[in-house]
Amino acid sequence: MAPPGLPSLPEAGSLTEAASQAQVAWLTEAVWAARGGGDAELDQLFWAALVVGLAAALVLSLIFSRFLLRPLRQVRAATHRLADGHYDEVLDVPREPGLAALVEDVNRLATALADVERRRARLVSEIAHEMRTPITTLSGQIEGMADGIFTADDAMFASLTDDLARMRRLTDDLSSLSRVEEGAFTLRRTPTDVSALAESTAERLRPQFDDGRVALTVAPGPPVTALLDPDRVAQVLVNLLGNALAASDPGDRVSVTVRSGHDPVPYAEFAVRDEGIGVAEQDLERVFTRFERVEHPGRAAPAGGSGIGLTIARGIVRAHGGDITATSAGPGRGAVFTVRLPLRPGTGSAGTAAGTAAGTAGTVSGG
Repeated sequence: MAPPGLPSLPEAGSLTEAASQAQVAWLTEAVWAARGGGDAELDQLFWAALVVGLAAALVLSLIFSRFLLRPLRQVRAATHRLADGHYDEVLDVPREPGLAALVEDVNRLATALADVERRRARLVSEIAHEMRTPITTLSGQIEGMADGIFTADDAMFASLTDDLARMRRLTDDLSSLSRVEEGAFTLRRTPTDVSALAESTAERLRPQFDDGRVALTVAPGPPVTALLDPDRVAQVLVNLLGNALAASDPGDRVSVTVRSGHDPVPYAEFAVRDEGIGVAEQDLERVFTRFERVEHPGRAAPAGGSGIGLTIARGIVRAHGGDITATSAGPGRGAVFTVRLPLRPGTGSAGTAAGTAAGTAGTVSGG
């Protein structure tokens, strides 16, 4: 018997074409009927699985989002604290690599900002100290002259002039640093013999070396002409020579050498070498950081130094398309500061940077 609702099979043994067609029709209808019933069950299973899957996905997404968003919220809160000036908080680094890299970057930013703030606070303190000394002296001397205690003679006016010059150097350095960082100056380039410039600048400072009993030698070499701002470059050399003198003891030697080369473009190079206190390897780049003074145990910091001279010098040199580097065999073994300048503008490899508009004085200003 055929299942209810399906046609009956013809009698067995019939091999006629009509019987064969009837059997095929019965099988076809049976398959379609069976398939129709299965679709309903499959639909129910599909919708049930979909609902369960969506519910599970929602739960997992909530859990996963809380897991991911917690460190992100911490990072966001940390950046707000940084904006408010709180640089001493360090975030815990999560295990997830992407978030770990982000947190490490925020921690590095906080450390860098804390260092900048530390140096800024120290700068304010040092500026106040540097300004207080000459101002106090000036005030005392002027009051003394007004009260008739001091005589307004040449010696007194010379002392007043020295104190005023000290304050002017400090304000000039700060103004120069501002222009270095803002790029607010223009180079007045002119064809200049670097050898002659180095020699004349060094000779102008020779009396100060003689007073300190430090031997100064200049080896200018053949003429080397470069298109540069002679006042700016002379200021760089004044700063380097001043630092070399401050780092030297009586009996030490300081030398200035000039040479030219081609690597890969034509350049002029001058180097200032001293036999003084030297620089530790980890400080060779740090000496160019603004307001940074490298401390040497047992040796006082140079008087009158603002800690920004080398920052200004590097800004000037890089504005010319060149660069300035420091090398040293270590503490107590001297140092060499080398300035390389392209002979023509636009051919340097260091890229441009801001320079300074401060003039060059004939006195040594440590930095």
